[in-house]
Amino acid sequence: MTMKKIFLAMLALLSFACCTKQTSCEAPGKHVEWAYNAVIYELNTRQFTPEGTFAAATEQLPVLKDLGVDIIWVMPMQPIGELGRKGGLGSYYAIKDYCAVNPEFGTKEDFQAFVDKAHGLGMKVILDWVANHTAPDHPWTQNEGWHYRDSLGNLMVQYDWTDISKLNYSNADMRHAMLESMKWWLDTFGIDGFRCDVAYEVPTDFWDATYDTLRMTHPNIFTLSEAEHADSLLTVKSFDMYYGWELHHIMNDVAQGKKNADSLWAYFAKADTIFPDYAIRMNFTSNHDENSWAGTEMTRMGDAYPMFAAFTYFIPGMPLIYTGQEYGSNRMLRFFDKDTIERNDNAQEFAMYKKLNKMRHESKILRSQEKGAAMHCLTNDNNAVFSAIRVCPCGKKAVVGIFNMTDEEQTVNIPVAHPGLALPETFTDLDGVKYSIKEPLHLTLAPWQYIIMQ
Repeated sequence: MTMKKIFLAMLALLSFACCTKQTSCEAPGKHVEWAYNAVIYELNTRQFTPEGTFAAATEQLPVLKDLGVDIIWVMPMQPIGELGRKGGLGSYYAIKDYCAVNPEFGTKEDFQAFVDKAHGLGMKVILDWVANHTAPDHPWTQNEGWHYRDSLGNLMVQYDWTDISKLNYSNADMRHAMLESMKWWLDTFGIDGFRCDVAYEVPTDFWDATYDTLRMTHPNIFTLSEAEHADSLLTVKSFDMYYGWELHHIMNDVAQGKKNADSLWAYFAKADTIFPDYAIRMNFTSNHDENSWAGTEMTRMGDAYPMFAAFTYFIPGMPLIYTGQEYGSNRMLRFFDKDTIERNDNAQEFAMYKKLNKMRHESKILRSQEKGAAMHCLTNDNNAVFSAIRVCPCGKKAVVGIFNMTDEEQTVNIPVAHPGLALPETFTDLDGVKYSIKEPLHLTLAPWQYIIMQ
């Protein structure tokens, strides 16, 4: 428990900081306003429907709206290279033409209809952008100095990515062409921003200059970096949100009995020293990489996966839902070929995510970063149980999260009420069950059970 933040210190400061903190929370933030209570959904167009097209995906947008999705992150949708292609259809991330639509998914008109429909339903659309590399048969490979080459003049590849070649960011002409390509998507389709693939592999000064330029004409874009690197804090200037990779792997380890609740507190303590309070962390139990290469959340987390899904909503940050999670799809989707998700319209996961999304939308306390409330430890008598509180600046409202981080039944005593707070005597959980906090909570938790009450 030594790594947990000191809850009593927080309580002592609450009354002093109340007015100034509340004013700050209601003032304009560092991000677009609609991002603070948003839920992001990663759309794998190829696998989302049997057709694997934008036209088919457009028909499903009302379902995503009903689920509670706010931001749709569309995986790369440009034409895929043929040279070195993996599998039958290839990797979305081996792009042959930045300013075109992959005919596998439809036409430009189909994508425009998708964006327009999403906007009409009140959702935003961001495009997965691959700035680190292209397919080896991209026309840019014909431009001298635009890609890295070895001593024999051959295009250089990274890792085992034999279907791509790395771009050379010391070339000013290539940088300008990349900027113009990104601007084309904003101007042509009215998308709302970008998720940037392996953003840490691209020089930070490119992102800074590019987003400074793009925001001159598109000030309300939202940006997500696939990065969690302290030495290149992309979120400080260029990006709104970063990947919670380390947290994700710790959650996997806890689910597998390799780590415990204290490891999560240790992570949060460290993250607080690295990232500024306005840097939004994307919290996730799955994404396209994890699903296809490491296994589904059911495989990695077993019976713990619903608890950790709820955990990603309670802690600071923004929760992600990956294609198929809402239907309880337990399929490792093939990355280079057609492999439609398992769809169960009556899946308990759909109801679970819908309930969690409703909670996030309705709670100012759970808003992301500087617009929400900080998370503090609720000291308890059982290290197997993670218990925390997020208190509004006025000290009159709070959200309490209690999570059994083991596959065994646990009993725990948790004091919630405190003289420094003016909290109501009764809290209600997501299922309508009421809890009195006049005395310490005495709970018996089933394996992997969670309670979120407010």
